[in-house]
Amino acid sequence: MRHRIRVGVDVGGTFTDFVLVDEERDLIYTGKRLTTPDDPGDAILAGLERLVRDAGVSVQALDGVVHGTTLVANTLIEGTGAKVGLVTTRGFRDALEMGREIRYDLYDLFATRPAPLVPRRRRHEVAERVAADGTVLEALDPSDVRRVARDLRADGVEAVAVCLVHAYRNPAHEQLVARVLAEELPGLPVSVSSDVAPEIREYERTSTTCANAYVRPRMQRYLERLEARLAKLGVRGPLHIMLSGGGITTVRAAREHPIRLVESGPAAGAMAAAYYGSLARTPSMISFDMGGTTAKMCLIEHGWPARVHELEAGRVRRFRKGSGHPLKVPVVEMIEIGAGGGSIARVDAMGLLKVGPQSAGAEPGPVCYGRGGRFPTVTDADLLLGYLSPDYFLGGEMRLDRAAVERAIEEHVARPLGLPVHDAAVGIHNVVNENMAAATRMHVAEKGRDPRRYTLVAFGGAGPVHAWGLARLLKIPRIVCPFGAGVTSALGMLVAAPAIDLTRSYVARLASLDWARVETLFAGMETEARALLTETGADPAEISVRRAADMRYAGQGFEVTVPLPDGALGPARLGEVEAAFHATYRERFGREIGDVAVEALSWRLSASAPVPNVSVKFGGQPTDAGEPRKSTRAVWFPDTGVAPCPVLNRYALPAGLEFIGPVVVEERESTTVIGPGSRVTVDAHLNLLIDLEPGRP
Repeated sequence: MRHRIRVGVDVGGTFTDFVLVDEERDLIYTGKRLTTPDDPGDAILAGLERLVRDAGVSVQALDGVVHGTTLVANTLIEGTGAKVGLVTTRGFRDALEMGREIRYDLYDLFATRPAPLVPRRRRHEVAERVAADGTVLEALDPSDVRRVARDLRADGVEAVAVCLVHAYRNPAHEQLVARVLAEELPGLPVSVSSDVAPEIREYERTSTTCANAYVRPRMQRYLERLEARLAKLGVRGPLHIMLSGGGITTVRAAREHPIRLVESGPAAGAMAAAYYGSLARTPSMISFDMGGTTAKMCLIEHGWPARVHELEAGRVRRFRKGSGHPLKVPVVEMIEIGAGGGSIARVDAMGLLKVGPQSAGAEPGPVCYGRGGRFPTVTDADLLLGYLSPDYFLGGEMRLDRAAVERAIEEHVARPLGLPVHDAAVGIHNVVNENMAAATRMHVAEKGRDPRRYTLVAFGGAGPVHAWGLARLLKIPRIVCPFGAGVTSALGMLVAAPAIDLTRSYVARLASLDWARVETLFAGMETEARALLTETGADPAEISVRRAADMRYAGQGFEVTVPLPDGALGPARLGEVEAAFHATYRERFGREIGDVAVEALSWRLSASAPVPNVSVKFGGQPTDAGEPRKSTRAVWFPDTGVAPCPVLNRYALPAGLEFIGPVVVEERESTTVIGPGSRVTVDAHLNLLIDLEPGRP
């Protein structure tokens, strides 16, 4: 296989991270720039130009760029998407507002729901009806669609979502609507539910299709502009996009289904954590990605991050399930909380210290950046506690203003609480750690797992700063801090394989399934998946396929996803399929239900190419320059208070070195803080292996 040079770019809320993998020289180069919120492409191009210069390669030599973005999620959260019209079956105009008819907070009399992405005046009905088995009960008249098209034109819509009842079973009417709209409204992007989310449940399918239409025009413009700017810069290789499910896809597919990118960046971090788990031969890990705006935690078991097929976006209550727009898209399962380096600390009306979820972001950023920030953040507190160097942030490219931080914490936290400035900084640090620990405990407990049996892999700009404190709270015995931890998510884009997840709904009890129809559904999905992966450059002979089904006991309201056996399915394999369901159900709930029929709802196919073979060997770093010990500075730890602490140069720590904390280890993109008594080993890949309980067997 030809050696390649590829770049991963992760655009976060505060920083844009870069990783270049040069397979020819077997080296990795990294970079980091402040995100440019008005146009993320500005930071991407500026950072890319510097990265290739540092790596000593030309832009023309790049074989490809893999990009992860928060633009889709931000568009939904900020409400800055397109003006969308909805075409639906007569009588279902209000499905978006009726939702599930469940209150996300039973005891809040003033609880609000997110405003529908399509207001009622832009939701139009057509006379048609398809039964649950796909039978056409009422034919669709094209003239009715042309009438709706005239109304949509009068509305001035920028995109259209089409969601007809039971279209997942028979998409003919939706396809007819799309053809007529293309004739009547040429050039207008049309999203149809049988293409975007061909699954049972009208509300969720409608919500997902409307969300796809809502973000589609903005993402199309962004991706087109980014492709053009990269080409003008001289990049000849293709641009690929990170999917929420952990795979990568083409720009064409991303433009058509941008809603599949809603968790693009965070998914890359989980894939990187799984990759480091394989290097450390540790299949059970908790991925801890703490950046400037949020912290993301993900369980990795058997070497692979957990995945689900539904999430919520744009929540009215950011961390309250049920308060957002449900989306039926494959996504790496993780929790995300407003706990990042830029999370703002404040004293609430009850006189309690709160940290986050509001963030200072990249503009203006924390107070210490000196870019106009007024309110103290987690990064500001970490600076006062000695964890960060005012002279070596981003490798010395950004000098931090300690005096401004002291004034801000004094004004907004210390004085209102009646505390010294230093104690207020300790409070900020402790609160954000407790917030992350509480969220992680809940997530792990919901899975029936014990955090003490896992290893914490910490990355992101702020992750290694807080990993030791978080691990202590969770009683996790070991931490892995990768080399270049501040840009690990960008590396995750380069170790992620081309992959796609497809779903088709066909509801029936297992005993009465039409197995020929099931095989037809899988055959169609496999053909579509192979075509897309081949378009990304995958070798068709190396594409692997996995199949699963969503099943439940008849009468239940929700289902579990069950892996299916390989090979053709049919009546002779009914016992295998039922046994697989019972095993999955028993693992999840600890029991089975006897004498109840099992039914299947949706059939899922996952296709992927082999994971790229990336060697973790970082270049362009001053690994042979200077002594391991840089200096000593006053650092606060719970057990010692403020005391002198050695500061080490990460680039001068050779593989095999061992030392005992307390110690602070600095590198350009992040800083690792290790408390007293912990043993640290530098492994063969230059990862820091931190054992909090060295004597534990």
